[in-house]
Amino acid sequence: MTARPVRRPAAAVASLSLLALVSAGLSACESGTALPGIGDAVDEPSSSASTPATERPRLKVNVGRGATEVPVDTVLSVRAQHAVLESVSVTSPAGDVEGRLSEDAGTWEAAERLEPGATYTVRSEGRTAAGEPVQRTARFSTADLSLAEQTYASIAPLDGETVGVGMPVVVTFDVPVTDRAEFERHMHVESTPRQRGTWHWISDTEAHWRPRTYWRAGTEVHVDLDVNGVSAGGGVYGQHDREIDFSVGDAHVYRVDARTHQMQVFSNGELLRTLPVTTGKAGFETRNGVKVIIEKFDEKRMNSETVGIAAGSAEAYDIDDVQWAMRLTYSGEFIHAAPWSVGSQGSANVSHGCTGMSTADAGWLYAMTRRGDVVETVGTQGDDMTLTNGYGDWNVSFQEYRRGSAL
Repeated sequence: MTARPVRRPAAAVASLSLLALVSAGLSACESGTALPGIGDAVDEPSSSASTPATERPRLKVNVGRGATEVPVDTVLSVRAQHAVLESVSVTSPAGDVEGRLSEDAGTWEAAERLEPGATYTVRSEGRTAAGEPVQRTARFSTADLSLAEQTYASIAPLDGETVGVGMPVVVTFDVPVTDRAEFERHMHVESTPRQRGTWHWISDTEAHWRPRTYWRAGTEVHVDLDVNGVSAGGGVYGQHDREIDFSVGDAHVYRVDARTHQMQVFSNGELLRTLPVTTGKAGFETRNGVKVIIEKFDEKRMNSETVGIAAGSAEAYDIDDVQWAMRLTYSGEFIHAAPWSVGSQGSANVSHGCTGMSTADAGWLYAMTRRGDVVETVGTQGDDMTLTNGYGDWNVSFQEYRRGSAL
């Protein structure tokens, strides 16, 4: 796990002085502010003293000159009155702010939000219909934020990863997001070919996105979390934008039937092999439903105490080197090699809930399996899979899943 990026406070804001206006008869005006640090600050070009104030060309910025404690979710804008804008630059040691001019050159709007504890300089230039230049320079500073006031998003899959057709996009936040709707408006998933999908909030710290049906094999997916500076509610803001790209590999679907004690292995709709398996015995039944491979281990220690079976009991176990283990649930279900139960595989269910098979079969399956591959289990006497026990996103209808969106 990589360390979480840490923001350092920017230097204190320098005191500001108003620029002297060069031509005789000029005046500068600045309106009051409705919110701390927010308002219209304007400059005026050379003009006749007889020109009515309402007709004088102005460049108006929505943050007052010299303002402090400006919220980081402020979207800067510059508006020209009786003039057109020619250029706007917003610079800061924390990073420059890009933006775009409107088609009529009447307004400029920032394409990104602000950084905390930073000093910004806004320089705007324009021109009147008569060709007179209009200029404005202003500086302001933003409110500083502690780490507890910023939430950082982690994304699965990893950037550049190739996954199975059941892999949801999983976003986790290290500080809770209470304004889910505002955040979700800035969380985007695009795919080629395009597949309709939706977000579903598991909690204030976790959101998933899945398409209506399993991903199509070969799909390319782009995830864009444009959340830097976005209000997460309760005085918390997004800490960084995040973007990743991942690919969807072959459509691997493994169908386990606990009644026949077999697993059918499909790739892109073709049945490759049918493997003899064993699933959970009475009292330890394997869950029915759609599961997704969460992670893989060449070798893993499995201890019964981690799933609530007391050490020293008749059902206790502690095996250091279980081979070819593929996790299906957070509660402890795996597919893995089980050489101790080969005599029951294909004929009886004798495990503590995992799907066991021979070492050779498990190694073959492990080699072709990716995170996100699908395991569909039927025929057990156990509980049904839930949405939150692993990547359980496929165990509810798309309509029900969509109700978990904040929008």
